[in-house]
Amino acid sequence: MLLNYKQSGHGPDVVLIHGLFGSLENLNVIANALSDNFTVTNIDLRNHGRSPHSEVMDYPSMANDVLRLMTHLNINTTHLVGHSMGGKVAMQIALSTPCVVNKLVVLDIAPVAYQSRHDDIFTALNTVATHQITDRKHADQIMQAFIPELGVRQFLLKSLAKNESGQYQWRFNLPTLSQKYSNILTDLEDNDSCLCDTLFIKGNDSDYILPQYRAAITARFKNAKAKIIHGAGHWLHAQKPHAVNKSITDFLMVN
Repeated sequence: MLLNYKQSGHGPDVVLIHGLFGSLENLNVIANALSDNFTVTNIDLRNHGRSPHSEVMDYPSMANDVLRLMTHLNINTTHLVGHSMGGKVAMQIALSTPCVVNKLVVLDIAPVAYQSRHDDIFTALNTVATHQITDRKHADQIMQAFIPELGVRQFLLKSLAKNESGQYQWRFNLPTLSQKYSNILTDLEDNDSCLCDTLFIKGNDSDYILPQYRAAITARFKNAKAKIIHGAGHWLHAQKPHAVNKSITDFLMVN
């Protein structure tokens, strides 16, 4: 499987990895900021965006997809930047294949198992999938019953597109994401530690990185630092793009 990707900029390599229900477009704000100093490869993970679909959805498989793309692009070593589920993919790569990772940036996720927190979203997405959708406004009206937050609905609706028959459908592989959701919530499979310089960036208003996760982070990432973005939640790069981009750039530019 070869992932869909977009490259920009020039300089040392950086690979960007989006989160659940997302696509490479979600991290364009980071890609644009980094492209002045880096060659940025922004990817669609399997079952997302324009990348191939598969019934297999777990962190080792997603990590191997990224490694395969790096080989295809002749990228021997790279910085990795991942948000949420993409942050776990980046951590999986750093733990299983540390020789390819220069520096690691993890946006608002920890190397731990999480409880289910997307049930209403799955209900909304599956409800939309059972209707003949006429436009995004129609889909949004359906989703309002399950997802009150406008920003969340707008994010999800970016992945609603017309197929070859002219009908609206989700670009991500909703059946597999629903069936394999437990694999996305799970802890990483590799328990080895990684010595690469690592930056965890947390949204101050988010509950994805909690104080009790510190031991799990430091056990696996010995050279980890933390940065808190105030006034931001889980979607910190969308809410505070300047602060997030500066934190990432400053970290990656230091030798």
